[in-house]
Amino acid sequence: LSLIYGAIVRILILFYCFNPRRLRCKVISVGNITLGGTGKTSLVEYIARYLKQQGHEVAILSRGYKRKTIDYRPLTMDYLTMGDEPFMLANKLGDIPVIVDADRIRSAKKAMEDYQVDTVLLDDGFQQWRIIKDLEIVTIDSTDPFGNRHLLPRGILREPLSSLRRADILVLTKTNLNPDTVDLQDVLSRINPSALIVESIHQPLGFYNINQLDELLNVEILKGGTVTLVSGIGDPDSFENLIISLGINIGPAFRFPDHYNYSVEDLKKIMEASQNKNVDAVVTTEKDAVRFHRLPITDYRLPILCLRIELKITKNENEFRSRLLSLCSL
Repeated sequence: LSLIYGAIVRILILFYCFNPRRLRCKVISVGNITLGGTGKTSLVEYIARYLKQQGHEVAILSRGYKRKTIDYRPLTMDYLTMGDEPFMLANKLGDIPVIVDADRIRSAKKAMEDYQVDTVLLDDGFQQWRIIKDLEIVTIDSTDPFGNRHLLPRGILREPLSSLRRADILVLTKTNLNPDTVDLQDVLSRINPSALIVESIHQPLGFYNINQLDELLNVEILKGGTVTLVSGIGDPDSFENLIISLGINIGPAFRFPDHYNYSVEDLKKIMEASQNKNVDAVVTTEKDAVRFHRLPITDYRLPILCLRIELKITKNENEFRSRLLSLCSL
């Protein structure tokens, strides 16, 4: 099945790359070559903020994975119609438009016409072969870069590793959880000697109550305490390891599928398990937090806290920013 999948991917790449579309703005793609949470959404947020600070008009284009709305029409600000990641980005970025549409060419035209942008960011854009990109960025999870190095469904690769030759920049994420990246960088350099390799970490900023997004609590507030962890993300191990690195003990841990839509019954089970273990709080991720808002969380005394993180580049940040600015200044 992996051989069949690989053959189909190669055919699609050849088909779509035969006559790709050039957009009338700069196109920066941020994607990955594997399934699972590699940190690309955090990098999209980083790039969007930086370019906005430098005076550029930027929009984020997302297909809104697992959203309820299928056909293209004006979207309400809701995770059900936008998808959890675009909705999270829209809430955090405020004045930077996040446009959701499976057709990235159509959403790019909307961004240029409605918001007069000079740059669009393709969130999860590595497999967007129809569009000519001015900068191709691929995020790689340093804790599990390529799985068993096999294509789906035998492994976690969405494309053959040779596809990394298309990348201009390779961003290693979560290096705080796996600081020894020498061997990984050697592999990447052999595949793509010309790509800039950047290292980054997911830096905890603090906690906030799920109902009080603007009030950030100190990151040390739960140190030495015990919490219930709840996550429905692509890489729950990294989230749990990050909590442990903050000196927090993990009691019950609930792992749900990525993009999971929480129910009232799920919330009840989580709270009952937490009360039985006498934990201090329920802790979840920012991506999960947007999927809790429709639930009756105020019915329970135990607080639900969200860990706010940001991507911080620890190696080659100046070179990375120079590539962004030189591209967007052309």
